Amino acid sequence: QVQLVESGGGLVQAGGSLRLSCAASGRTFSIYAMGWFRRAPGKEREFVAGITRSGGNTYYVNSVKGRFTISRDNAKNTVYLQMNSLKPEDTAVYYCAAGLRSGTNLYRDRAYDYWGQGTQVTVSS
Repeated sequence: QVQLVESGGGLVQAGGSLRLSCAASGRTFSIYAMGWFRRAPGKEREFVAGITRSGGNTYYVNSVKGRFTISRDNAKNTVYLQMNSLKPEDTAVYYCAAGLRSGTNLYRDRAYDYWGQGTQVTVSS
């Protein structure tokens, strides 16, 4: 089992920044990739960013490229999402996810086996 706890959400004005953290515990050695997803009000959950164990491969949805950066600290079992130049359309509940299997499409939620409870990000205009 793997447990994930997100933190760092909050209210920020458009153009501002936030850094989300996701701390993993349990069988962390089995984690291959980690990702961030979000669900905006009235919309389906969507992929935001993903990163493999080594950190050598990162993936982003087009709408956040150049603004968001995903990174991980394996010594701390933590993954981060640095969000800059935030827009009102970034408002959502952000979820951290951990996947155990290699060779999967990290853009899809089916690639992930464990999920956090989510943290709210609200961007005001």
